[in-house]
Amino acid sequence: MARRQIVIIAATVTVFAWSVVMVAIGQVAAIATLAPALGLTVQQIVRATRTQTEPASGHRVAPVPDKDGGAP
Repeated sequence: MARRQIVIIAATVTVFAWSVVMVAIGQVAAIATLAPALGLTVQQIVRATRTQTEPASGHRVAPVPDKDGGAP
């Protein structure tokens, strides 16, 4: 297994283990409140570790000139 995969698995297991410990000590309300944040944490870990292999769209947009007169 690659080092990157080990880090992903370790981070995900840590997040879920923390959740289990909180439930075990009776902090169910804390888990219910923090569940979306835990899910987002795992999602961000997975996204950060994925390789960016998709090619760019190639769609080019012409630059738009600034307005005359400067900033207000």
